[in-house]
Amino acid sequence: MSALAIAKTAPPLSAAHTEQLAQLLAGLDSAGLLWASGFAAGLAHARGDAVPALTTHPLEAIGQRLTVLYGSQTGNAQRIAHRLAARAEAAGVPVRLLRADAYPLRELKDERLLYVVISTQGDGDPPEDALGFVEFLQGRKAPKLDQLAFAVLGLGDSSYPQFCAVGRLLDQRLADLGGTRLFACAEADLDSDAVAVPWLDQAQAKAEERLRQESQRATVTPLRRAPPVAAIASREQPALVELLANQRISGRDSSRDVRHIELSLTGSGLTYQPGDALGVWPHNDAGLVTRILDALALDGERVLSHGEHSLPLRQWLSERRELTRLSRGLIAAHAARAGSAELDALLADGEAVRGWLVEHQVLDLIQRWPAVWSAQELVAALPALTPRLYSIASSQAEVGDEAHLTVALVQEQRAGEDRFGAASHYLAQQPEGARLGVFIEANARFRLPADPDRDVIMIGPGTGVAPFRGFVQQRAVAGGQGRNWLLFGARRFRDDFYYQREWQQALQDGHLDRLDLAFSRDGGERVYVQQRLLEHGQAVCEWLHNGAHLYVCGAVAMGKDVHQALLVLLTAHAGHSGEQAEAYLRDLQQHGRYARDLY
Repeated sequence: MSALAIAKTAPPLSAAHTEQLAQLLAGLDSAGLLWASGFAAGLAHARGDAVPALTTHPLEAIGQRLTVLYGSQTGNAQRIAHRLAARAEAAGVPVRLLRADAYPLRELKDERLLYVVISTQGDGDPPEDALGFVEFLQGRKAPKLDQLAFAVLGLGDSSYPQFCAVGRLLDQRLADLGGTRLFACAEADLDSDAVAVPWLDQAQAKAEERLRQESQRATVTPLRRAPPVAAIASREQPALVELLANQRISGRDSSRDVRHIELSLTGSGLTYQPGDALGVWPHNDAGLVTRILDALALDGERVLSHGEHSLPLRQWLSERRELTRLSRGLIAAHAARAGSAELDALLADGEAVRGWLVEHQVLDLIQRWPAVWSAQELVAALPALTPRLYSIASSQAEVGDEAHLTVALVQEQRAGEDRFGAASHYLAQQPEGARLGVFIEANARFRLPADPDRDVIMIGPGTGVAPFRGFVQQRAVAGGQGRNWLLFGARRFRDDFYYQREWQQALQDGHLDRLDLAFSRDGGERVYVQQRLLEHGQAVCEWLHNGAHLYVCGAVAMGKDVHQALLVLLTAHAGHSGEQAEAYLRDLQQHGRYARDLY
């Protein structure tokens, strides 16, 4: 078969790209073609897209490979799944890596070895990219899996009552369908590596053990390794970038301090697409670190060794440990030292301890129930500091080597003392010219349609409007006939209408076709974006019927309210029953026309 004939079987390519690819490949021999395939796969992995992992064994038989499947909302599950695939590949295990919504469901019945890494959102919801897979597995069409061996790693946040519920659900369902559980489902909290790393070790060892015999029997010629891709910034190795602007965009009388942040990416090698997120590695507030040291009577200058690092305790608390998020494990460890009946009772009350996890920080715990900690024990017990992800509020087509963020400062008073969110406070305090550690977290589920003639509806109250600023910038540069409709909500028009002048200019220039607003504190009745959706239900249905893409960004609770409003307007204006409306939205999601980025 000619290179052109082969290339024409690849549906993701346009006709022009197909011709260009065919011309490039036409003169290559077998070795050159193998090298090119590996090089392309390496570039795809560097971008973080959901593609099969590069394998050392081009085996076609499903029984002779490992499949790694992930469902990820914020990128953590994707990151761990990529690590697992890379480790298996390095060990010579044939492996393919797939995002859940890219998995061919018809192949599940033939799988022999499957690892699932999946997060749980809010109160027990699967991530957006795993909705179809979870529904299929729970439904009547799910096949018997008597030949399957599997293991599941669940990720979650223990401040929610349904912590890692989706991981447990899939683990049990795979077993109920006849699969063999290789080892117990693991449940990782926000400090995911504490659980994920041992799970990865076990998963790799089991995969090697299970596939060693088949791999030895296979008479195949390994592919040549792709040449190493140039190092790019990552979560583990962030790029240091310059802060260009730090401007408050909420009014002086607003109850929220919201910042517009501009960062220079010059020389960092970082690129992004509208819809992606920027990961920021924060430092904890110096005053907070001092108060914790004083409360525990610990010496901040004492050097401690933990894992691979030896650092002064103050640096551990400032740069390496979570101080603004509590975990159940830390509360339990503190209770064992405090000897408080009140704290023991709190820990035994699931609902009460959940409230404490959400509403309090480490300093609150140690002030309320004093206890003795050694410096070494404290460093070991505190979860590792994790980066925070922010939707990028710009398009590189408009701003070049910059990334813009819209950041709401998290702050409140607790017993007469200020409490701050780690990253928002860190960013708000940084002067222009400061250097920050950042990386790009690709979000392939939240992309503009490739066709600029498609209409888009964007629902983004509060700081959820951030990615839509990038969307509108991108669409303005790209041209096309597609219409843009933004629904924005906040508390007050005067103080909380973020990017007001930009939206008004976009309307004037024709880059924004509709703008509907909901300000909940400006009138007697509180009005939110979901009410605006219902008011314009007929128009929403018409846009969707004509092929529009629908996007929602913001808080989880808002996303659920918007989803319910969509169901109502579909029954009212499109003639759907409740069940049909649910099926319609599910179909939009599966075809990439209904995307949500909720947090």
